[in-house]
Amino acid sequence: MSAPTATLSRHPDRPVAGVLWMLATGLNFVAVTGIVRYLGTDLPAAQSAFIRFAFGLAFLAPTLVLTLQRGFAPGALQLFALRGALHTLAVVLWFFAMARIPVAEVTAIGYLNPIVVTLGAALFFGEKLALRRVLAIGVAIAGALVVLRPGLRAIEPGHWSQLGAAVSFGLSYLVAKRLTGIAPAGAVVAMMSLTVTIGLAPFAFWVWVPVGLAQLGWLGLVAVFATAGHYCMTRAFACAPMTVTQPVTFLQLIWATLLGALVFGEAVDPMVIIGGALIIGSISYITWREAQIKRRTTPTVAPTDI
Repeated sequence: MSAPTATLSRHPDRPVAGVLWMLATGLNFVAVTGIVRYLGTDLPAAQSAFIRFAFGLAFLAPTLVLTLQRGFAPGALQLFALRGALHTLAVVLWFFAMARIPVAEVTAIGYLNPIVVTLGAALFFGEKLALRRVLAIGVAIAGALVVLRPGLRAIEPGHWSQLGAAVSFGLSYLVAKRLTGIAPAGAVVAMMSLTVTIGLAPFAFWVWVPVGLAQLGWLGLVAVFATAGHYCMTRAFACAPMTVTQPVTFLQLIWATLLGALVFGEAVDPMVIIGGALIIGSISYITWREAQIKRRTTPTVAPTDI
């Protein structure tokens, strides 16, 4: 998930390419949300999520076979299982929310994932939580309250579900961070697909309803766009520092708002845009501060071909 600190200066520093790759990332992920929104509630959330991950598992089958052949470091299987359980819960909650609340609101609340990661890193990994980071987290929480507006409107089950998804995804990413220290990145991704598919299977079969070919095709596209999104994001991080690419993720909220308005007839809610801007602004600040600290404490490494 993250390279050793000393490799940070290896960035070829291609900010335009990094921004373009991150733009592609956002468009791919908005396509995912749009398709799931289009499918609506005809399929149960667990079943839709299971079919999506089964397609993804097929894409990653070669990597998975190599991973299983090579074996695992001590303790890795337990961490893979824990991450699979957390991610299973997260995707079910996300699919549930996506079919019930506006696309822009799902996207805005989803920006809380990095905040959960920041808090979890302090609680579980002992990372320092400086005052500036605490204030930035407070701004992000304020942004979430602007989006939800409790007391001024009803908080629907879909909102609670997406909040739960944000927390679960954040915890899953924390486990992934620990796994990258003992397993290759490809193995981490492949094992996530395997464990989530297995974790979703009993819930999916419990609520299974007949699936049409069109629905299967759409969920296959979800897997394609999700895979493409993660690939583009990886390329973005390889081209430029996160301080350059992170603010671009706010455009995903713009695309999601336009999608909801133009395709699904959802009203444009300025408060969702404002709240999302507060959240992504705080995330960008935390990213920038961490980059500044690492730049001061990390020796420069001459660029090398990898």
